[in-house]
Order: sequence, then structure tokens, then C-alpha cells
Amino acid sequence: MGEMTVDFWKEHSKAATVEEMMLDSRAKELTQQELPEILSMLPSLKGCRVLELGAGIGRFTSHLLTMAGHVTAVDFMESFVEKNRQDNGHHSNATFIQADVTKLDLPQNSTDFIFSNWLMMYLSNEELNTFIEKMLGWLRPGGFLFFRESCNHRSGDSKRDFNPTCYRTDAQYSHLVSSVQVEEPEGAETFGFDIVLKKKVKAYIEMKNNPNQICWLLEKVPRSSNTQSGFNTFQQFLDNQQYTNRGILRYEKMFGAGYVSTGGPSTTKEFVDRLNLKPGQKVLDVGCGIGGGDFYMAKTFGAEVLGLDLSDNMVDIAMERAIAEKLPSVQFEVADATKRTFPEGSFDVIYSRDTILHIDDKLTLFKRFHSWLKPGGKLLISDYCCGEKPWTPVFEAYVKQRGYVLYTPSQYGKFLEEAGFCNVSAEDRTAQFIQVIETELQRAEAIKDEFIEEFSEEDYFAIVNGWREKLGQIIKNNKRKKGMPLSLLSMLLSLMNCLGFIKPVKDYNLRRKHAVVY
Repeated sequence: MGEMTVDFWKEHSKAATVEEMMLDSRAKELTQQELPEILSMLPSLKGCRVLELGAGIGRFTSHLLTMAGHVTAVDFMESFVEKNRQDNGHHSNATFIQADVTKLDLPQNSTDFIFSNWLMMYLSNEELNTFIEKMLGWLRPGGFLFFRESCNHRSGDSKRDFNPTCYRTDAQYSHLVSSVQVEEPEGAETFGFDIVLKKKVKAYIEMKNNPNQICWLLEKVPRSSNTQSGFNTFQQFLDNQQYTNRGILRYEKMFGAGYVSTGGPSTTKEFVDRLNLKPGQKVLDVGCGIGGGDFYMAKTFGAEVLGLDLSDNMVDIAMERAIAEKLPSVQFEVADATKRTFPEGSFDVIYSRDTILHIDDKLTLFKRFHSWLKPGGKLLISDYCCGEKPWTPVFEAYVKQRGYVLYTPSQYGKFLEEAGFCNVSAEDRTAQFIQVIETELQRAEAIKDEFIEEFSEEDYFAIVNGWREKLGQIIKNNKRKKGMPLSLLSMLLSLMNCLGFIKPVKDYNLRRKHAVVY
């Protein structure tokens, strides 16, 4: 670390208090609120080898020690390390090291989990790039990195004569961690980080109206199997190609405020109304987009909603609108539902629209959903399906190019039953989808001039011509004989309350609307 950073922390570590550590006069109150929130984001650490970097006086060390097999706590300020040792040295699974993390040298693949709180913002860009690469190497494959930083500007209220902190944007951190790659010894395999979650610290939003405290949870994964269209991760592909900010707003202009997919508010109202939501019920929305459905559930039924989406751009827009509309009951985070964890029985309802076609192992995901739901909870999904194989060569090539994982409605239903849900039925919503797309074409024509003025003629026809092509394919494929491949088949799965099961059974509603992709 630079000399300015060392001098800065010598000035702010004289008494080794929590107020000095957090550079905030409300440190004790903030700790009480944020500590359980941050710990709740971590994966299971049972038996894990944990490396805590920038451990300070041990605000988190004491908790990590009760969760993990062993914790190595590192800090470069002697007074902080000694305070941590005094408070937590009685634990037999603790090691304390005074060291500059940029000079730390550890064996490859020696750590299961790395925890870092307010550290990277004290590193230069050059130091940070090297440091992220080092951490990636220290972690075993499948290991996790958690870090939390102050973004955009300072958060603490302590007086500072000088400040060496680099307040990067959250987008900068996301790009850095997603871009770094390491090659394992002997060139066996290349690894990188996938974002499991990125989330703003709610305690700072509520207590200080500060949305700039941000956490990341990353997993070390083989990089070769996670590339798409030249991007390191699927998340980068979404934000840089599929759902740029301009692209999102373009879709919203066509589909209605808060929505970026066909059906917009009309199908949302139809589907959500069948859930019979009650005030205070907790809803998880997987693939929330910019939050139109979540705001509807909160405003209309008084539900508390957590929206997950892998697109950073989507979540940024959704969060801005939740703050603007003063809806604290609606929260959002960038997250991968296949890797995110929640305690059993966390939600009354899980809701997902047109997202799971991207996920390979649907059975494992549905088992996770079943675990996260309370007994008697409900799951509602809309998604794209396919007809029976053999598919046409054109459709086969399209599915491969897009990376979709499609199943027939009956196969989809079997996964749900195997996951623990019951009374599964399927409905083909092709006719409804035809009506929806025809209505959207009419609306597009009505707002054509307005849309072109706000975006461009090229944007307008890119959407409208795509709809017309889809509509033609739907009608053509819908006339095919049974057993011939459909472009996509939509369905509705409904699981009613079941009795007589040994384990708790969830109500499950899975609704699908039809969409053609040619």
C-alpha cells in the first residue's frame, strides 16, 4: 500500500475503536444494523478455510470464527491486529497476521473463502488488478470471494485532513473482477470470477440515505465454459449487448412502464392476481428486469419483494425507481439464482418470468425454490418451452447460438414434480400470445412517431419487424401436426395445495406464455 494510506491509518488507528475503524461517529449503531445483513449474504462456511483481509479490529472476525473451520485475519495496522488478537485470540481456529495484503504470498488453491471489508478502495488501480488476480489464485476452484466497498464518494463522517481513498464506481469493480483470469499450474485450466450477487447495504440506505455501500459475492469458476459472444461472463454479455441501458429503455417504451418483455402490465396483472397475495407476504422475483411486476405486487397487495436479476443495468434502473417511488418494501440485487442461497422457508411466493430458459440444470434450481418456500408457499413461473424433437435445423441452430436450454411442457412439469411440487398441469398459451403480440403491434403503430423521435427509426423497425416475424412463425408452427417441432411452446403449470405428503408441500403456479424466436 502507498505511504499516504499508511500515514492515513496511523492517524486513524490510535485508539483502535470501532469509530476509528469505520470513520463514523455512528459506528456502533451502524454495526448493529449492517453486520447481520452482511453475514446473511455469505455462503455456508462450515469447515471452510477463511482468509479475512483488512480484518481491522475484528468486527467480522469474531463471527467468521464461529462459522468457519479456520480464519486467518490479516491487517497492516499493528494496533488493529493486536486489538483483534486480544478479543478473538482465545479461539483455537484463529490466526492473526500483520501484513500489507499487496505483498502477501499464499499457496495456490489454499483458501475456500476470502472476506474483505473496505480494503480495495485503498489500493491503486495497478495494485488492485494484481491483488484480484492473487486472490483468484489463492482460492480453490468453487471457492468464494466476498468484498464490500464505499463507492462513488465517502460515507463516514469523521474529519480527515487528507484522504487517500479511491472511490470507484460499482461498475468499475464489477468489470475488474469479471475480467481477471488466472491459468492454473501447468496450464490445466483457466479460471475467473462469476458474480453470485451484488447488493447495496440496506442499513446505510435506511440510516444515512446512502446507497453507495456495495457488496459483491463472487465464485471462482472455469472460464472456458462461461464465455458467450466474446464476453468473459454471461452477465457481461447481458449488460454490454443484450440489455444495454438504451436497449432496456427501448423495450420499455414498447412494453409499458416498468416492463421489458412481451405482455407487459396486462399479463403481469393476470398472473399475479391469481396468487392471492396478502399484505406482508415475502416474494422473491427471479429475473426481475426493471421491476414492473415487483412494484405492482407491492403497491396493489402490500407484498415485500426482493427482485434478482443478473443484469447490472436492469437492477440499477429498478433500484433508482424504487427509491424515487419511496418503496422500501421492494429491494433489488444483481444475483445468479443458481448460486444464491437463502435459508429454508424464506419466502411465501417465488415468481419468475421468461428467465429460466437460460438455466441448464432446471431440476436443481427447482429444488432450491422448493427449499426457499414456506410450507404452503406458491411458485409462479412463465418461460419458453419447445416442441418434441426432431427440431428444424434453423431452430436447432438458433437455440445453440442463443445458449438456450429448452424442454417440452411435460418435461418441464416432470422436473417440478421431482423437485417436490405436486399436481402439475400444463397449458399452451399460444392463442393468448398471438393476441398479445397483435395488440402490441397496434400500440407500436400508434406511438411510432414518438418512439422514433426518442430513439430512432432503426430501433423502431428492429422491434416491430421482429414481432411480425414471430407472429408469422407462431401461426405457421401452430398449424403443424402433433409431434412436429414448434418454435417455442408456452404453458401454465398449477400446483394446488396437496395433503398427505411427509415433507411440507408448496402451492405452485407456473404460467407460460408463448413466444416465437425466429
